[in-house]
Formats: sequence, C-alpha cells, structure tokens
Amino acid sequence: MARILLGVSGGIAAYKALEFVRLATAAGHAVRVVQTRAGQRFIGAASFAALTGAPVLVSEFEPDPARGAFPGEEPPSHAPLSHLELPARADLYLIAPASANTIAKLAAGMAEDMLGACALAATCPVLVAPAMNNHMYGHAATQANLAALRERGVEVIGPEEGRLASKGEHGVGRLIEPHELLKACEAALARASNTGANDRPLRAGAAAGVDAAAPWRGVRVLVTAGGTREPLDSVRFLGNSSSGRMGLALAQAANGRGAQVTLIAANVHLPPPAGVACREVGTAAELREACVEEFPHCDVLLMAAAVADFRPAAPSATKIKKAARHDLMLELEPTVDVLGELARSRRTGQTLVGFAAEHGADALGDARRKLIEKGLDAIVVNDISRADIGFDADENEVTILTAANGRAAPASRGEGADGSEARAQLAQASEMRVSKAPKPLVAEAILDVVERLRGR
Repeated sequence: MARILLGVSGGIAAYKALEFVRLATAAGHAVRVVQTRAGQRFIGAASFAALTGAPVLVSEFEPDPARGAFPGEEPPSHAPLSHLELPARADLYLIAPASANTIAKLAAGMAEDMLGACALAATCPVLVAPAMNNHMYGHAATQANLAALRERGVEVIGPEEGRLASKGEHGVGRLIEPHELLKACEAALARASNTGANDRPLRAGAAAGVDAAAPWRGVRVLVTAGGTREPLDSVRFLGNSSSGRMGLALAQAANGRGAQVTLIAANVHLPPPAGVACREVGTAAELREACVEEFPHCDVLLMAAAVADFRPAAPSATKIKKAARHDLMLELEPTVDVLGELARSRRTGQTLVGFAAEHGADALGDARRKLIEKGLDAIVVNDISRADIGFDADENEVTILTAANGRAAPASRGEGADGSEARAQLAQASEMRVSKAPKPLVAEAILDVVERLRGR
C-alpha cells in the first residue's frame, strides 16, 4: 500500500478530506496530513490526527513528533527537516481541497507554509483538487494558475458541477467526492509504479524540465464536444441534451498530459479548459467545416460531440406561427457523416476515436459495426437509456471497443465478396469496460487506451 501526503487548505469542502482519510486508511494506505492555517478554521488538526494516527503539521518550523515517518514506519534517529522528509517519503501528494488562494500560491511557487513547501520539495506525483465558488473557479487568474500547474506536471482533479457552499449557489467548483479522489490517487500511483521507481517523472519544484511529466508533448489533439442544433425556423431547432462535459474532460485530460489541444464546441455553455484553443459551432454543417479545417493538422481525433443525423430539409427564415399552420409537416434530410468523411481522408499516424450513444440490447453490436465500417481505431460506447450517466450527467460508464491489431479496415476497402473480412474484424474487436465514474476519470481511461494504440 502507498504513503499518501494530504494537504488541506481553507474551504468548507475540508470536511470531505476527513472522509478521504477514512477511506484511504481503510484501503490500507498510510496517510500524513499538512494543513494551512485557514484549513484549521474548518477542520481541527485533532480530527485528522485521530484518523491517521499521526501528527498534523502547519508550519515547517514546528517539530514533528514522528520525524517525517508515516504510520507503520520507524522514525529516523535524527530530526530531519519536515518539509523535506514528508514529501521525500510520500508516494503521492494530494492537495484537497485546494482553494483559489492556495492554487495561486502553488502557481507562484510560494512556500510560506508547510503545504506549499512540501509541494516545492515533492518529486512524487502531485494532485490538486480545486474547490471554490464557480465564479472564482472560472476567473481568468484561477484558470491561468491551474494551467501553469498542469504545465509543470501537476494533475488537476475536478472540480465537479453541483451545489456550492453559499445558499442557492450552483455551478462548477464543487470538490469531487472522497471515493473518487481515492480512485484518482490510486490511478496516479499505478501510473507512477509502471514507470519504475528510478524513472518516476519529476513534478512541480523538481530541478528538471517538464517533458518527463508530459507524455503527450508534441501530440496535437482535436476534440469535439457538445451537441449540434439544426434550425427549424428562426427560433426553434432540433437538438439533443449533450452538455459537452465528456468532451471538455477529454480536452482537459489531454492538455494535462502535455498535448496541444483544439476543442470544437457545439453549443457548450461550460467554460473550456485553460490552455485549450476553442472553436464554437452550432450546426452539423458548421462542425463539419471546422473539423475539415483542423483534422489534417491533428495526430489524435476524439469525436465526442453528438452530431445530428438529420436536419429539417427546408428551415424557415422566420418564426413559424402556430395559428397559421395547423397542418405543419416536418421533412428531414440526412446530415453528412462527419466522422466517416474524416476517416476516409486520414493520413498515416493519425488515431481516430469515435463515440457512440446507443440505446438497446444490441448497443455493443451496433458500435462494433460502426468501428469497422468507419475504419476507426477505437469507439467509446455509453448507454443513453440510463439517466444517471451519459448526456448531461456528471458521471459516465462506458465500454471502449478497439479494432483487432490496431486500426480497423472499412468493409468497403478490399473486403471479400462474402463479407468474411468484416465478420472476422467484428469477432476480433476487443472491449474494455470503464465502471461508473466522474467524466474526468473516464477521460483519463480513454486516453490510456489511446496511448496504448499509439504505442507511447
């Protein structure tokens, strides 16, 4: 099990840090806690000390009775400098909740307290989980500070959209739930262990560049998000309930891994991640035009947008009056298959990932056929019949289908007359299920699959 150093800053969400400690210790992890003085105004040190079985520190000048040791370890014979010894022994440093003030100090490299000093001294993976009012989170200064942390290899977890501390407030800024924090920590620990102890990427404060902590540096990623709207008249449209959260989570995750990310957002009302170039579109035709322009320059396409399959054949330039039209008939025409068109023009080295919102017993079968017919590398399937995942939900549960031996060959290219090649590919397509989790964590799982497909 791992040694987790937990930094707790000031904010009402500090109560969730107690539950995180309970879950982490129950899972067998050893936890030490450092707090800011503001953090102690919300949760006292005695509560964390009782749950961890170890002293809690605020200042690097106060003595540590455990001399930097984690629960279950023998303390050293000497008294080391606590702000160096704790992060040196830690396998992971999680700062949760991370207030806007703490994030600003971390971005500036300040070490005026134990939490900040440990961040500068840490060579283990560093995770930051923001928690604040939605206006503070969306402020350009906070977004720039988070972008600076990501650039240095810090992994930003969340926040989620939901009810906030102030009465009646709702928005993006809510700390993700403790069990999801633990999942994110264990995923980061697994990635770090896969690199080997001697190859562990240096994090914020390390004396090396950021390339080792950015495996996607130099990779150009194109992400589509949201749902298109097809005009019926000057005020009405045909659309869907996609919020764009999955696409935004993918863009943020790719940016966090060091990629150069372009986001094509169709009717998305959430702010784009900092450091991500964004193009806004409305209709399927506008999305196609933007994709055709951007696709030749990308290395990875993540087609998460819900693109309309049909549009009104003759939309009205003015509002259709109810009183004047009692016999209104709506004629639809198909839109262009944007992903299929892009796949036909792909160049060597590009990785294409489609997304399929399916409904019905043969959801995976339908998605497998799309994977082969469009010639994709992978397709991500979610069940839109469930109200708790998928469209306009904070969480998702998906199955990732990948083509056998890499990219699928479309049935129209060299398939035998009896359809044997397509049937063979359908039979060999592999699948990986990602259990229900917040969309940022699902995004990380999807990018892990893309990494394997690209052999990074």
